[in-house]
Amino acid sequence: MDINSIANSGLFKTFSDNILVRPEFFISLIVLICYLFLRRPLHETFAGTMKCIIGIMIWNIGAGGLVTTFRPILAGLNDRFHMSAAVIDPYFGLAAANKSLGSLASMVMIALMFAFLWNLVLVAFGKITKIRTLFLTGHIMLQQATTATFIVFFALPAYANATGAIIVGILVGTYQAVFSNLTVEACNNLTDNAGFAIGHQQMGAVWLTDKIAGKLGNKDKNLDNIKLPKSLSIFNDNVVTAGTLMLVFFGIIMFILGEPYMRGLENPIINGVLVPSGNFPKTLSFPAYIINRSLTFSVYLFILMSGVRMFVAELTTAFQGISDKFIPGLTPAVDCAATYGYGAKNAVVYGFIFGALGQFIAIAGLLVFHSPIMIITGFVPVFFDNATLAVFANKRGGVRAATIIPICCGILQVLGGAFAIWFFGAGVQSPLTGGWHGSIDWDTIWPAFGVFANIFKIFGVFALIVAMLAIPQIQYRKNKATYFAKPEEDLDN
Repeated sequence: MDINSIANSGLFKTFSDNILVRPEFFISLIVLICYLFLRRPLHETFAGTMKCIIGIMIWNIGAGGLVTTFRPILAGLNDRFHMSAAVIDPYFGLAAANKSLGSLASMVMIALMFAFLWNLVLVAFGKITKIRTLFLTGHIMLQQATTATFIVFFALPAYANATGAIIVGILVGTYQAVFSNLTVEACNNLTDNAGFAIGHQQMGAVWLTDKIAGKLGNKDKNLDNIKLPKSLSIFNDNVVTAGTLMLVFFGIIMFILGEPYMRGLENPIINGVLVPSGNFPKTLSFPAYIINRSLTFSVYLFILMSGVRMFVAELTTAFQGISDKFIPGLTPAVDCAATYGYGAKNAVVYGFIFGALGQFIAIAGLLVFHSPIMIITGFVPVFFDNATLAVFANKRGGVRAATIIPICCGILQVLGGAFAIWFFGAGVQSPLTGGWHGSIDWDTIWPAFGVFANIFKIFGVFALIVAMLAIPQIQYRKNKATYFAKPEEDLDN
């Protein structure tokens, strides 16, 4: 009996209908099993499982709110300017990919689980695979598994099933293991061998930045010698940054669409009957409506993020407990924000500013050349990608590198996101309209993966896995003496 026969059996269908298709139950079941396996006290196991369930339910509310709030603006852009619009942000992309997968969204959880297990296998046999890192950033694992499932199911519709989900898991797990492994030397260079790697959305870009930044500038002429205006310090606050971005972008769009048009969208007449949404009553002025709706995006974004953090904290603790028990001594691949304390104090804001500049340049280009795809800047990529790259670029190439690399990253985020939306089926009826993952690796590396898989089908997916697994072998051959050395054992110290 093959995997798909099992998936069609009565017992599995009951499990699927009640557990598998409901992420709050399926992921929580994984957490429960892990905690029981680790022999955690029953009260801790109960609390962790409960927080996981509630966190996912909160996440669903945030994701649904983003989609509902964006729909009138999307309809306006499409109707007035014949544009398909998407916010390039992992959380908007998460909502769009989930919507596009529909009943297949449950396959994401299988892909996520197999990605982690495969990463465990690769690092357990590290002497052979040359993998040293375990990807532990749980909310990023979820985002990547979701987008990768959409990409693979798009390229291989015949594998839009449990078998395909396992293949997605191996593909994503290989990417997470190999590309986090690529960042070990870059992180050691930045942190003076602090002993961790990056497990996030810009791992390929971090590796490339570490390689080229020194050729773009002088590390002695760095951001420590530049004082940014105190007024820019407000952008160190994620709430202010996200709210400002949403107000600027969505405010401009709604202003261009105009008050009469937005009132008509929010209060449509259906079969001769006025059906008001309650969002834009007659007593509310247009400026107040713009502020309210723009900041509503930020509200739902932070609801979604808080839910993700809640359940991912439990999922990561459970997974890390399993890995610590069976594979001690591995290098953890963690959130990119872990690097911010090792760079110049100005680097985070500096990267955000110049990354946003790069995105604005590219968006202007889309408008000038009448692109059918409209890209809206998202908070996570424009902030975290570019802040992270600026930290690494400044360390190796000073101010010049920390300026050039985020600008280029911002441009690629927009153009790569627009290409992905177009290639993976953007249009009036496209479920991707509204959001794309948006982070730099997912605007460059993964669209290329999608194109390759679309051309070469299942052979292409396995070719990508094999090609990625060759990367650590090449790394090892170039640096055999210190490759597996712990930071305190590094022969350079």
